[in-house]
Amino acid sequence: MDRLPVINMQALVLGTLATLVRGEEAPRSQSSSHKRKYQYSPAQKAAAAVDNARFARYILTTLAAVVFALFVYRIVIQSIRYIRTLTCLNNDTQKYFKLPNLAFGAIKQHLLYAPLFRRRHNREIHLAWFHLGYVPTRFQSLFLAGVIFMNVTLSVWGIEWNGTRDAALNHLRNRTGTLSVINMIPLVVMAGRNSPLISLLNISFDNFNLVHRWFGRIVVLQALAHSIAEVVKRSDEAGWKAIQAAFQNSQMLMTGLVATIASVAIVLLASAALRHAFYETFLHLHIGLVILLLVFLWKHLENTYPQKYLLAVILLWAIERFTRFAVLIYRNVGRGGTKAELELLPGDACRVTLKMVRPWAFQPGQYAFITVPSVGLWTSHPFSLAWSSDGADDHDDSEKGYKISADDILANTNDAASMSLIIRRRSGFTDKLFEKAERSTSGITTISAYVEGPYGGHAVLHSYGTVMIFAGGVGITHQVPFVRDLVAGYASGTVAARKVILIWVIQSPEHLEWIRPWMTTILAMDKRRDILRIQLFVTQPRSTKEIHSPSATVQMFPGKPNVDTLIEMESENQIGAMGVSVCGTGGLSDDVRAAVRKRQAWRNIDFLEQGFTW
Repeated sequence: MDRLPVINMQALVLGTLATLVRGEEAPRSQSSSHKRKYQYSPAQKAAAAVDNARFARYILTTLAAVVFALFVYRIVIQSIRYIRTLTCLNNDTQKYFKLPNLAFGAIKQHLLYAPLFRRRHNREIHLAWFHLGYVPTRFQSLFLAGVIFMNVTLSVWGIEWNGTRDAALNHLRNRTGTLSVINMIPLVVMAGRNSPLISLLNISFDNFNLVHRWFGRIVVLQALAHSIAEVVKRSDEAGWKAIQAAFQNSQMLMTGLVATIASVAIVLLASAALRHAFYETFLHLHIGLVILLLVFLWKHLENTYPQKYLLAVILLWAIERFTRFAVLIYRNVGRGGTKAELELLPGDACRVTLKMVRPWAFQPGQYAFITVPSVGLWTSHPFSLAWSSDGADDHDDSEKGYKISADDILANTNDAASMSLIIRRRSGFTDKLFEKAERSTSGITTISAYVEGPYGGHAVLHSYGTVMIFAGGVGITHQVPFVRDLVAGYASGTVAARKVILIWVIQSPEHLEWIRPWMTTILAMDKRRDILRIQLFVTQPRSTKEIHSPSATVQMFPGKPNVDTLIEMESENQIGAMGVSVCGTGGLSDDVRAAVRKRQAWRNIDFLEQGFTW
């Protein structure tokens, strides 16, 4: 009888170690001071599973409701602009649309257009040489705060914090793990260039990318909470020394550990400082780590409820990748392939003319991703498209009122479809591309390229009686198509625009060469003088002799523009609603944004911004 307690104790220890390796709960000694401390009953497990599934549906339903609300908003705004365009086609004063809706003007001033703090939004925050990112707008911040609050609340709601420690840790582990997988669905949707939500909601990929990064952080924090809860629970059961053995002998634990490490690495490498300094390296590592994460997470979730959500994530990611590849093949393969003609320009820039196998119908505001295998292997980079030209387009333009002779039309009839853009020399891909163009003795080089697009092109300025277009440096490539479109529309009577003012800020007069052939075409268009004025600001002229105004409608000034004064002058004599568009440096964008915001109470002014801040 004296040996019986010893035998029972040995059996208890051996049983504890065996169940720990299998990932099961160890039996407890009834005489232990921690009696029933770590029990997690089947009823509790079932209730927790129901809560996890319900909260997962809450997240998806809430996000679907936000998408629906934004879609309704887009339809309402688009309908108003369409009606305004039709109303103003034969109305040269457009007085009714000059005055703002005070309530909506206040919303634009204090929420939609407002940076989180004061006026800084698109001007990047720097610490020495490190990029720290951008300050979101108040609307973006409100949405992100709502998403974060929802996830924090659902991660802890209904957990038995006053019950046993074991039950709370089990519930927290399962809850955060499930929600982490659920949040991967919007994470992947926001990451895709071809997401149907971009065109459906008329929201830029730039904004989608911001939300994508924050969803990524939420996913990783929930994954860390999931892993920490598991480790603490096992430590309570058998001590820290047994945890290593448990991980080594459990596929579920080991695959979960690898998936967590991969997710943390993705977020760390996606920081603004590393992303900007080593973009191409970041891109390759990002894709590789995402694949690693999906593979190990699939094994980790084998035969579990959240695996069906992970399947949706994988399918969405694979479909988007396949779509991009299919578009790339369709646009560029066959008939000799797509060719890119590089032409050196002053000011460390080159004009790239793309002759595509299968072009698309060009619209202002579009951009494309360019891949040049001989320069950047398979990496792709976004660039705004500045001009389109082919035989059919030239003929159509003449019908819209362009002053193009019959000889010009005949000369271009057999040309391959082409689109042009300007690339400014920076680092990485653009530097290598410029060096390749430099090596040509004639200054013009033709190379093979792949074009993926079109993207963007959702902004339309037809409904505004007054349009101010700001461009800084190479940002002019985004704005030139809008100028061309509005002047042509005015000549044909298809737009509300009666005043178009282009303000271009450049460092040197030699930068005018970037768009000289296109601007020559625009200046020769029918009725151009009745609608278009151009103001050029040269910030670093070599002498005052370089500053001269060719005509009353094309003027040149030294120094930087006073954006607030320019907008004030035009708003005083505003015709109809005013649209103010900007594409340039962060400082210029923030100045234009601030000037537009402060006039929302007495003028109907909309702000449109284009930037690549990812």
